[in-house]
Amino acid sequence: MSDQSTQQQRQSSPLQTERGGTRIEDSVVAKIAGIAAQEVDGVRMGGSTSQSVGGLLSSLPGVSSGGSESRGVSVEVGEVEAAVDITATVAYGRSIPQVSEAVRRNVINRVENLVGLRVTEVNITVNDVFFPEQERQQQQQQQQRQIEQQQQQQQEQRVR
Repeated sequence: MSDQSTQQQRQSSPLQTERGGTRIEDSVVAKIAGIAAQEVDGVRMGGSTSQSVGGLLSSLPGVSSGGSESRGVSVEVGEVEAAVDITATVAYGRSIPQVSEAVRRNVINRVENLVGLRVTEVNITVNDVFFPEQERQQQQQQQQRQIEQQQQQQQEQRVR
């Protein structure tokens, strides 16, 4: 009976057809889940350390921030199902249960609709809070430093 139910699951999956099957890699599901989680206002992926390191690396010229969409996301992908674990920080002042539920709904919706896998669970670990105003100030300071560096480089090129 279990063989029959497994076969029925395979047949009901849009990834398994009579003409062949489609395998979705874990990294694809992780990236989609990470993007979906970040679509919820007041959410940043990963812990504060991984955010700092990722932000530092992305600010360096010539360094790509590839993988930032899946930072803080791990998945287990089967033939027809996926389970997602997310580690995130939430904006101070936001209701963590409400934000978590919004993340969970958005991740399930995106993965099921874009990938065709049934999401069995989305576990969320909130390991920090961030202050949006502080973040805006830091971004403005970083932009100002980048402008100053560009101006300095332009001046050095003119002198040569």
